[in-house]
Amino acid sequence: MLNLFNRTLLLLGLILAATTARAELPADYKVVLLTENFPPFNMAVDDKNFARDDGIDGISADVVREMFKRAGIGYTLSLRFPWDRLYRLTLDKPNYGLFSTTFTPERQPQFKWVGPLAKTGWVLLAAPGNSIQVKTLKDAEQYTIGAYKNDAVSQHLESQGMKPVNALRDQENVKKLTGGKIDLWATTDPVGRYLAKQEGVTGLTTVLRFNDAELYLALNKDTPDEVIQRLQKALDEMRAEGFIDDITANYL
Repeated sequence: MLNLFNRTLLLLGLILAATTARAELPADYKVVLLTENFPPFNMAVDDKNFARDDGIDGISADVVREMFKRAGIGYTLSLRFPWDRLYRLTLDKPNYGLFSTTFTPERQPQFKWVGPLAKTGWVLLAAPGNSIQVKTLKDAEQYTIGAYKNDAVSQHLESQGMKPVNALRDQENVKKLTGGKIDLWATTDPVGRYLAKQEGVTGLTTVLRFNDAELYLALNKDTPDEVIQRLQKALDEMRAEGFIDDITANYL
């Protein structure tokens, strides 16, 4: 009888522990999700610099929505501008999250991470018909390079001692490039080509591909570990099911 009683207590204890672990978050807990126009990964349906909820689509946006749904975690989602402000808000405010954020060793200690949501690459693009040729970033130092302020690509160039001309909107670099104000555009592939096409520009030349990168959801460091674990588990399940491949195929 004692053994049965002890076993019952043990079983109740395990159930209580499991329930407590799942219910560790307050019932009204929400993550404040921020994103920007970064097509085809996240973008406003109307192409403006402000949108909420269903007014936002893209590969990463669809993946993040499904991830939060499966993890049972509430959120609000808004698309704003500029990236620099969103980045600093997520650094400073608990329970804020930002995507699509390129994971880098320099950024790793600044946030908690869930991902990868998608993979991409960093490139130097030249205007159509431009004959610039470089083999390394060092070779490119002699040219004026445009980039996007506080974007991972710009941060990487600066970490190499380079001085890119940073714009508050990556789209601005399309006109700078075709207008001769910059020689090369340091951006993310396929984002740069997508933005250029929206501006009516095609035929950009890839002068150099200098990094392969992964896009993540970056969360403020004070975000509970329970949130990170549940989101990562949901994302891993989605990837195993082929959900992420299907979403990506819908856009590309």
